[in-house]
Amino acid sequence: MEISKILSAVDHTLLSVDAVWPQVEAVCADAVRYGCASVCIAPGFVAQAADYLHGQLPICTVIGFPNGYATTAAKCFETEDALKNGAQEIDMVIRVGWAKEGQYDRVLEEIRAVKAVCGPNILKVIVETCLLTEEEKIALCQVVSDSGAEFIKTSTGFAGGGATREDVSLFAGHIAPHVKIKAAGGIATLADAEDFLRLGAARLGTSRIVREIKNS
Repeated sequence: MEISKILSAVDHTLLSVDAVWPQVEAVCADAVRYGCASVCIAPGFVAQAADYLHGQLPICTVIGFPNGYATTAAKCFETEDALKNGAQEIDMVIRVGWAKEGQYDRVLEEIRAVKAVCGPNILKVIVETCLLTEEEKIALCQVVSDSGAEFIKTSTGFAGGGATREDVSLFAGHIAPHVKIKAAGGIATLADAEDFLRLGAARLGTSRIVREIKNS
């Protein structure tokens, strides 16, 4: 697989708690230079990144991150604020406890509420696969398929586990045709990235692929 094709699927990511603007600026510059799909950064940096990028690249940010247990109203406010500041893509974390309790109707209602705020902007739904059973993952594939969101996303990378090949394959077999997959967390090499794309992922959340190419 051509490196340019891999890079065009990468949401070049910096979400560390101690990130500072010069680091975010460098990630933005690299994402443009290497032809990434977007730059994925914390909400507090979105406005500054929008001023820096001047529309050269979509800005993705995270909502309800990383734990997902904020109220629906808070997630909707975060989303509205992020879009106002210049984000074009939203990665929201579901309330995992609702899924563990089988309250999929509440998960669906919340995703639909956030999608209503997003409008035509892309919404990716983080389900945190490392905390879920296979049955729960399959049920959430249906929930996301019914929600209007564009993507189901594996992981935040902050809950003790990231994307696995098995989970991406599982998603590919259970999502509706209009839903895409974002694999995130632990994608460390070009070989990893190629594997996930071949298994059905359309986006990759990672900070290390660009770094590998820069250092090669």
